[in-house]
Amino acid sequence: MIWTTRQRSDFGALRAVRTGQGPKVLFLHGVGLRAEAWGGQIEEFARDYTVIAPDMPGHGESNALVKPDPALVDYVAEVRSALAIERGVVVVGHSMGAMIALQLAAHAPELVRGVVALNAIYRRSAAATAAVVARAARLDGVSLPDPSQTLARWFDDLGAVEALACREWLMGVDPMGYRAAYKVFAREDGPAAADLEGLAMPALFMTGEKEPNSTGDMSREMARLAPQGEVQILAGAAHMMPMTHAGEVNGILAQFFRRCAA
Repeated sequence: MIWTTRQRSDFGALRAVRTGQGPKVLFLHGVGLRAEAWGGQIEEFARDYTVIAPDMPGHGESNALVKPDPALVDYVAEVRSALAIERGVVVVGHSMGAMIALQLAAHAPELVRGVVALNAIYRRSAAATAAVVARAARLDGVSLPDPSQTLARWFDDLGAVEALACREWLMGVDPMGYRAAYKVFAREDGPAAADLEGLAMPALFMTGEKEPNSTGDMSREMARLAPQGEVQILAGAAHMMPMTHAGEVNGILAQFFRRCAA
């Protein structure tokens, strides 16, 4: 697959790839990436759904948040505002996008008919917390860090086309937008247990078997707490499974979308 730049349109205050017709599915990417990270899903699901894939604030073609030190609720508010006329969506989030998706589903259930959290964190270990906080502290908002260590956590093969695409996005993201989002990602520790217990719609939690940070145990615990939760652990996959294992991820998503429509 070629991870080419796609045409955008306005999605509230954000810019988004929008294509297809049918029930609406919203895809939210992670820190440092852009809508094209969903290239393995966009064409597949545009056959039967309206696919909306926005750029996170400060990423891709979306402007950064005006607030100097935003919190997760500020990112959620941007998506919630854009969804005001898009009710009844299934929201799919990856990494930090999963944080946004879960909080949106918990606090605006009138907009969401189903939620998917891919490679989502939940109650990091002390060591993992210290590591992500240290990485956030090194960001100055002026220059971008060498993405090699990030890519090494995400991919086995740094020469794969998916890894090369992610390198390009990580090296091209706005430094201030990246810093703001990464600080939020570092501060957050996953959804509140009460939010998970109160989810009023089907919820899917999926991560990769080889994922060192968003572990299978995290996904299992979130699925256990959600009343309509289910869990999938993808064999052989790591953090960027929507790109590296698109076929398997799409098959599981397709079943979940049908469940939400039933």
